[in-house]
Amino acid sequence: MKRILFLVLVGIVSLFLACQPLQHSSSSSSSPEITILWAQWSAADYLQELSRQFTRETGIRVRVVQVHWDHFSESFFGREIPCDLVGGDSQWLGRGVQEGYYTDLTRWIRERAIDQEMQPMAMEGYAEYPRGSGRYWAVPLMGDAMGFAYRKDLFEDPAEQKAFRERYGYELGVPRTWQQLYDVAHFFYRPEKDFYGVNVWATPDYDGTTMGIQTLVWAWGGSLGDPETFQVNGILNVPVSVEALKMYKALHALGHPDWYRAYVNETNSAFMQGKVAMVMSYFAFFPDLVDPAKNPFLGVTGFFANPAGPAGRFSSVGGQGLSLVKWSKNKEAALEFMEWFTRKETQAQWARLGGFPCHREVLTSEEFLAAKPYNPALVESMKILKDFWTVPEYNELLGISRKYWNAYLFDEGVTAEEAMDRVAHEWENIFEAAGYYKE
Repeated sequence: MKRILFLVLVGIVSLFLACQPLQHSSSSSSSPEITILWAQWSAADYLQELSRQFTRETGIRVRVVQVHWDHFSESFFGREIPCDLVGGDSQWLGRGVQEGYYTDLTRWIRERAIDQEMQPMAMEGYAEYPRGSGRYWAVPLMGDAMGFAYRKDLFEDPAEQKAFRERYGYELGVPRTWQQLYDVAHFFYRPEKDFYGVNVWATPDYDGTTMGIQTLVWAWGGSLGDPETFQVNGILNVPVSVEALKMYKALHALGHPDWYRAYVNETNSAFMQGKVAMVMSYFAFFPDLVDPAKNPFLGVTGFFANPAGPAGRFSSVGGQGLSLVKWSKNKEAALEFMEWFTRKETQAQWARLGGFPCHREVLTSEEFLAAKPYNPALVESMKILKDFWTVPEYNELLGISRKYWNAYLFDEGVTAEEAMDRVAHEWENIFEAAGYYKE
């Protein structure tokens, strides 16, 4: 009888133990996991590395899924990849909000004073929609702006300085105005030596041409249109905008012909091959230029923010915001990550890994300013950010400006005036078809 009772007890205990999961299995199967969808680039690698600290602190696992830039937008808006958070471009805000992809974070952000801790232009560019509404749909993820890299050795060469001063009547140095940038580019334009002045963006893909040209339009006192009424005709296609477009073409003509059709990777390549004195790029792509394995001119590479035009100084917005996707099944965990990411200490670590923080104190700290040679120019640029239309139809609008502005740049039978007129006319057609105009 005792033996039977013993066997029964052993069986009960064994059954009980068998029903208990192993400790390591419990943590891996029951703890939540959040998925962040972002573009395929080094910053996403930095984010994955940063998130490991969050997992150690909270037990919440983070998976950063990277999609090639060419397919990033369609992957998200087509819901091809399930995710909880997305690092969406600033232009996505309108579509993300109006078509129900993004979660309203206004109250959540204000309760935590995140809008007070982040750089104001970053909150406006990456989080607020509509502009000026005070409603937020993201927290800043990766701050970025456009700027320039240049060859310091050429700018500081006494013989070059003397020749420049004799030709232009002022000292050779970092351009303070677009006219000075043109002068410097023209001075270094030496096709007989296979060396050129400046390569700016002009690309048949996505937004490169538009991001470059709109910066000069604003600097000349022009505008893309009225964001309240969506009127474009008579606002975009005006003399100052036409002059800005002509200046951009003049700059484009001073670039190396092998990179006439270029965006960030191509302009960087022209620079690293020693073919050009200056290049336009986004700061987020300048790490290649401070990599000794990639840039043989590392020791003589400098950086500067966009110069000024007759009416001001502007930089096209780069970077992304981090938005909570409405269909996320892990919203609490995702919000916990967002709150953790925006903390000052996390933003500082983000910067150390290679990310561009948007926290006011971190962005202006001595540590950040000294960390990379391009950081001071980035901080300067973050104060002059301005963006393209953030409406759901932004991609259609980009297609129009890309078509006609490229046609002008590449001498395809369109004058500067005609290019501006056609963009204005067809943008208004898009707005009309989308129902923006009241009867």
